[in-house]
Amino acid sequence: MPASIYVKAVLWTAYLISLYFAVFWFLVLIDRETKQKTKKLKSHPLVSIAIPAYNEEKNIAKTLASLTELKYPKNKLEIIVVNDGSTDGTKEAVTKLISENRQFDIKLINKKNQGKGAALNHALKTARGEFFVCLDADSIVTKGALLKILPHFTSGNIAVVLPLLKVEKPKNIWQKMQWLEYIVNMFYKKLMGKLNCVHVSPGPFSVYRKSILKNIGGFDENNLTEDLEITLRLQSKNYIIVQLLDAEVFTLAPKTFKELYKQRNRWYKGSVINAFRYKHMMFNKQYGDFGMIQMPTIIISGLIAMILVSSAMYYGLKPYFKIMHNSIFIDFDFYTLAKAFKFDFSFMDLNYMAILVAAIMLAISVLVLKKSHTATNENPNKHGLFSLVSYTFFYFLVIGFIWVGITLDLMFGKKQKW
Repeated sequence: MPASIYVKAVLWTAYLISLYFAVFWFLVLIDRETKQKTKKLKSHPLVSIAIPAYNEEKNIAKTLASLTELKYPKNKLEIIVVNDGSTDGTKEAVTKLISENRQFDIKLINKKNQGKGAALNHALKTARGEFFVCLDADSIVTKGALLKILPHFTSGNIAVVLPLLKVEKPKNIWQKMQWLEYIVNMFYKKLMGKLNCVHVSPGPFSVYRKSILKNIGGFDENNLTEDLEITLRLQSKNYIIVQLLDAEVFTLAPKTFKELYKQRNRWYKGSVINAFRYKHMMFNKQYGDFGMIQMPTIIISGLIAMILVSSAMYYGLKPYFKIMHNSIFIDFDFYTLAKAFKFDFSFMDLNYMAILVAAIMLAISVLVLKKSHTATNENPNKHGLFSLVSYTFFYFLVIGFIWVGITLDLMFGKKQKW
């Protein structure tokens, strides 16, 4: 059987799986949800906010400043900065901020570098609050975020409530594409929450019920993506994770492809490693939609991304390779080749099934793009038409390329630190 048949079979499998998941989440999207009135806080519980910091001298001042502006009683906030062996001026910057904000309970813990998970556990041991909040040292919290999050802990089995995470002031095309990506991903996570399928609680301002966090043993200190691992562990014990779209938190995004590759390499590689670690949940009805839908998606999404980028490169470069091959027989006389060229196109030669699948996928993508920006009070064209088109038609190739790199790293056993 010709190799092209296998290529087409793999490609169509990827198309159909992508279409299946797209239609599935589309049905979740159009399924009307009964809106529940959020109760206001009757009292203000003590909240501990942990900031793990490694060489964050340039960013941590803005992060701490945003916490001092929270609309929450000062005597009910405990801020714990864990300096994880920084080699820059992080320690001095935090010390200065503490002296300037004596009215707040801000603690600085200096320790040797052991990674983010260890830093968070160090803070967890000393935290006095009923709720434990993780906050990356390069993120900014809006004033009303905490007051919007805490009322959603309406039952004892709700372990985490997550904010709406946005990219702060994107400047170049890479950051603008990520700005769009974050908006869409947050909307998808809201849909996932309807089925209790949220699979990651990101570093910027995830609010945990501390008693649950301590009962399951805290954070994994030897994990590339401790935020994803802790969420999978919570899901394995049937706790609930809630995603909000009104409590805003802003974070810095990679400015270059090199920075983006490094970040996503760690994220996606950690996803694969943790998915295999919790493989007992995959296609397991005991874990409901999370086991049947979300766990397989973690692996399948990477495979599909690689297949699509590989096929795009294959079919995009194939005509040029054919031209180069034919040039051998005319001693690379391109002038003769150009003279002999005839434009031969027929609508009958088009692959209408592939076009139909692409059209359906594009229609759903446009709808989700529109809905996600409406739900987050944003304009999809906020950062220009070029970034919107680049995200829609180019960004998936970037992600697919990163997945290829991850696969090679895993095949050759390349290790990566946090």
